Amino acid sequence: MSKILKSISILLLQSVALISSAQINTDQVMRIGQNNMYFEDYVLSIQYFNQVIDVKPYLARPYFLRSIAKLNLDDFLGAEQDATLAIERNPFIVDAWEVRGVARQNMGKNKEAIQDYDHALSLLPDNRGLMYNKAMAQQDIKDLDGAAETYVTLLKRYPNFDGGYIGRARLRLEQKDTVAALEDIEKALKINSNSINGYLMRADIAINSDKNYASALEDMNHAIKLQPKYAGYFINRAYLRYMTDDFQGAFADYDYALQLDPHNTTALFNRGLLRAEVHDTNKAIADFTSVLAYDDKDYKTLYNRSMLLAEIGDFTSALNDLDQVIEAFPEFAAAYFMRYDINRRKGDMKAAQKDYDKSMALAKTRVQISPLMPGSNDNGTPGSDVSEDTTQEDLADNNSYSQEQVKRRFTTLTTINDNSSPEQIFNNKSIKGKVQDRNVNIEMEPIFAISYYTAPTELKMSGDYIREVDDINTTRMLRFLLQVTNHEPSMTDEETATTHFNSINYYNSYIASHAPRAIDFLGRAMDYMTLRDYEHAIADLDKAIALTPDFALAYLIRANARYLNSRVKIHSDQESTSRLPGIALPSAGQLRSAIADLDSVIKLSPSMPIAYYNKGVILAGESDFTSALQCFNKAIELKPDFGEAYYNRGYVFLSLGNRDAAFADLSRAGGLGIVPSYNLLKRMSVK
Repeated sequence: MSKILKSISILLLQSVALISSAQINTDQVMRIGQNNMYFEDYVLSIQYFNQVIDVKPYLARPYFLRSIAKLNLDDFLGAEQDATLAIERNPFIVDAWEVRGVARQNMGKNKEAIQDYDHALSLLPDNRGLMYNKAMAQQDIKDLDGAAETYVTLLKRYPNFDGGYIGRARLRLEQKDTVAALEDIEKALKINSNSINGYLMRADIAINSDKNYASALEDMNHAIKLQPKYAGYFINRAYLRYMTDDFQGAFADYDYALQLDPHNTTALFNRGLLRAEVHDTNKAIADFTSVLAYDDKDYKTLYNRSMLLAEIGDFTSALNDLDQVIEAFPEFAAAYFMRYDINRRKGDMKAAQKDYDKSMALAKTRVQISPLMPGSNDNGTPGSDVSEDTTQEDLADNNSYSQEQVKRRFTTLTTINDNSSPEQIFNNKSIKGKVQDRNVNIEMEPIFAISYYTAPTELKMSGDYIREVDDINTTRMLRFLLQVTNHEPSMTDEETATTHFNSINYYNSYIASHAPRAIDFLGRAMDYMTLRDYEHAIADLDKAIALTPDFALAYLIRANARYLNSRVKIHSDQESTSRLPGIALPSAGQLRSAIADLDSVIKLSPSMPIAYYNKGVILAGESDFTSALQCFNKAIELKPDFGEAYYNRGYVFLSLGNRDAAFADLSRAGGLGIVPSYNLLKRMSVK
């Protein structure tokens, strides 16, 4: 996270819009901070919470909110400290105990985390997330009996919680009770057939228990349908395809994994190993060379490239690679034997004889475990290298490997570890957590906004077009150029925030000393929109529209401001409980006002497809699907290549049960560059 600059504090305190009698409106500033946190602008939200803390350091809530923002930025120490400050000021904020527990659990302070969860559970004894996180922490400190007891309580209270069964299955696997673990996994999948971790764990059990690769492959297929954008799943499925003699399928999975993650060295290495097996030597060498470009001390890759370089007669390069392997593993008999063979073929019989003797002397010895060993974790314990023929001899000595085991570790495919890693779940939904990254919820494409910033992608390098935006940009009457986007980027640096606070101050001075103009109020409103201060933006847009009643763009921006302000207020109310001071739920009038503004835009500019699209998004969000369909139909009529409108219309069709129409629209949207279409199509195809 960027360092918090004092200049931001000064600028905030100077902004007359936030000052009343030399005192900032702390409720308003805290609300704006929450707005930014809702839109995942955590760095900027922290700036606002800082201002409240500077003025009222005795309040608990700004420390609590800042702790959530820091937790989402992976600043676990800062989150722990802020949660502690919140607890010191108000020990009855249950969520603060939870946040501190989560922060401590992420730092490995599991005993302290359990204490925090226990305190929170004393206030909320039936809270599902708290019990689940506590069980994981207990398992991490090897209190397996305690974890089992917590899971019993959790699942008695929540018998339909699939995540609880998955968590207990992991515990039972650690207790070596595979049968009971499978029973829990089956229960989880019966409750939730889309449980990715359930399929992954069952696949792991099938591989490790009886090498049932066909069954494991079927489960991996399910997992990939549910989460088709994670390269690790394709790498692991490629291994399963290889073990079932589907070489072509394995190659296809490695290729696709590298499309998703071009720098994935595991996929590159495995593809190289597979290419070597089918005697595509030069391409295999190319893959190994790519791996070594990222890590020139990858000894497993050096070993295999050496073998292939010798095969094509490049003995000098082969020896260079092999020398590095032997230097790192001076007890590795097979490396000496390979070097003996290379030197023999090269004609250096003296060096060859020396390596041969060394190889024979080491042949029956064991190799000490080393963190450098392929497939080992940092502590040298076995990691993710896969071998189907591990022997009891290999497992006899936990401190060393047999020579044969070492050789297998240098020459076998590698899988991605931790596919089904446990994820914390949170009572407070402001904490995003990794689970949101893994299992993406299907949502409509959002509304289009007028913004100073866009987030270009490979499929859409620039913003969309609205004639009225182009007209204003042509006049150069605003301090920044307007852009049209429905994926406004998060503000992640203080310099950008400073720019817009300065701009607000400029407009404050200019408006105070000049005749009022609608464009100036719109310009200041845009700065407020950028900083997520929607109420001040709405107030300025009211003034702009009062001065120029036919200002279509002002109506469009005000509709967005009202819609977004409604969303963050509803979110804040949902996150608040009786134990936390909340923000009043807005009346439905806010959304009605946003729709009325869009109707004004449509009246003033009837050929603007984005106005119909935005109205459709709002109506669909209110479950008025029939009216939403009419809006999306009109947007597509005006703009036949409107990919987002096709996607959202497909979403609405799906909500209404019209799968055929949904498939057609989603397919069209995918062809127009709306990538989530393919994810939704695959989910619709899951039986």
